[in-house]
Amino acid sequence: MTTVEQVQQVSNSPILWLLCGVTVVVSAIQALLYIKQSIKVTKEANIDPKIPKEAFRVGLISAIGPALGVFIVMVGLMASIGGPMAWMRLSIIGAAATELSAANVGADACGVALGSEQYTLMCLAVSWFTMALNGAGWLLFTGVATPSLETLRDKVSGGDMKWLVVLSGACSLGIFGYLNAGDILKGIGNTIAVLAGAIAMVVLVKTVCKKVPKLMEYSLGIAMILGIVFAVGYDQLIK
Repeated sequence: MTTVEQVQQVSNSPILWLLCGVTVVVSAIQALLYIKQSIKVTKEANIDPKIPKEAFRVGLISAIGPALGVFIVMVGLMASIGGPMAWMRLSIIGAAATELSAANVGADACGVALGSEQYTLMCLAVSWFTMALNGAGWLLFTGVATPSLETLRDKVSGGDMKWLVVLSGACSLGIFGYLNAGDILKGIGNTIAVLAGAIAMVVLVKTVCKKVPKLMEYSLGIAMILGIVFAVGYDQLIK
């Protein structure tokens, strides 16, 4: 049996599907409990039932585009680290690029390429450990810092909710700008995708969606598709 066959056999073993499935089921139950709690709070606060239903539909539709990206990465990871682990990690974390990077870091630590013939069971274990260690940092920080976030928010905002909204928006722009900066620098095609998507989002929100409000739910997905179309169109044009 070759090294690749050994890795595939171990990484897709029934016991792993079972263990990873438990984690995914727990995550699904948590989501259902959050929905149940939200419905309860809605009734206690005397909020119009139409508002949470509308918010749920908008969130569900907006998540389709990012979820497809995660699914594509999961398919690629399944060939390297196994179906159960890829399924579990991207079901509970959802950060496709981060999980792929962590798996690559583990492979690099062993001096081999992820999914190559030199990628042994030891390398697989190192990749799994790297992915777990990477996620553990977030969980630890969340558990330690969350109780103090409310106090920190009040101190930063000074009681001015308008300033807090501006600050939150600026933080979001900085985070996503930083994440996109690496992709923009990789080539003109990536730059076109980002700019086309951003411009499409502004046009949709400021003009089109005001005339057709129902399109607001689909604005994120439409902007992403337009960004992809422009990037692919440019790529075909230069060829």
